[in-house]
Amino acid sequence: MYTQPAMKNLPPIALAIAATLLSAAFTQAHAQGTLLVANQKDHTLSVIDAASAKQVAAIPEDRITGHEVATSPDGRTAYLPIYGDAGVGRPGTDGHEMLVIDIPTRKITGTVDFGHPVRPHLPIYDRRRNLLYVSTELDQAITIIDPKTLKIVGKIPTGAKESHMFALSHDGKYAYTANVGASSVSVLDLDTRKLVATIPTDEPGKTRTQRMSVSNDDKLLFTSDWDRPRLAVIDTTTRKLKQWITLPGTGYGSVSTHDGRYLILCLSNASKMAIIDLATFTVVRTIDVPAQPQEVLLRPDGRVAYVSCNSDHKVAAISVDGPVATWKVQSLIDAGNGADGLAWLPTHP
Repeated sequence: MYTQPAMKNLPPIALAIAATLLSAAFTQAHAQGTLLVANQKDHTLSVIDAASAKQVAAIPEDRITGHEVATSPDGRTAYLPIYGDAGVGRPGTDGHEMLVIDIPTRKITGTVDFGHPVRPHLPIYDRRRNLLYVSTELDQAITIIDPKTLKIVGKIPTGAKESHMFALSHDGKYAYTANVGASSVSVLDLDTRKLVATIPTDEPGKTRTQRMSVSNDDKLLFTSDWDRPRLAVIDTTTRKLKQWITLPGTGYGSVSTHDGRYLILCLSNASKMAIIDLATFTVVRTIDVPAQPQEVLLRPDGRVAYVSCNSDHKVAAISVDGPVATWKVQSLIDAGNGADGLAWLPTHP
């Protein structure tokens, strides 16, 4: 192993070779991870080996429908809220619990019961505070769970109905909820556990605000209009709608590239991914994927984006390394029926 002074003394060609080898090792290490996929209609959790791009197990949830999944930092545990059997705002059976799944044994090892129907939906693990947040939309709140004891330790009110999806700022200060029927975004202070602002995207009921992500620098928030082909860009400093981006299809899940230059956005009804230049707020290209892309997850090395494709039981693995013009689907991975929420494990259980 070279010390830093030894690296400095290497000739240019040796430095280039060493850099290439280090980059390859880094990529290979991240490619060895495991992808989890929550399958709505199969009522299963797919376990996919990223290196071979194959499903190695499908863990039955033995409940109604879980849409989204999160994992513990050690990669051993998955958290799967059981939402219910209806869409947002529609009548149906309402879920009241979250499953705790041991990934190495692929068994359900515990549950969190919310005590009454709440339609728990999205879980996010807060590594700064070692807490688990879950959107509980019928309570109009984000519920806080201690992952060690699996006890509910608090709630943050969103002040709006149908707070379905949410995202955390990278600095760990705030959570932002997409309030579907209220046509708004709630800003929650994670330290005080209070609602500090509500940002309208339209008049209530005129825009169904759906799915969201935060820019790498925490300055912008992106959320899709579920009914019209446009994406809201919100300034997190002024807490106001900055502008709409016109899309070639209805937007859904999104993620920013590691360099912050582009937003990768699902176009659910168009079977495409839109690549948005964040300097100009324009769509610079689209990439075809299987039907109904839902969620997009960027691999930790930033070189592959995984996209769950709900209707075709697939996950599309898109190479996003190099110039944007070269990005393409490198493989289609079999998953379950209704592939939706995604989570990444850095280990191979």
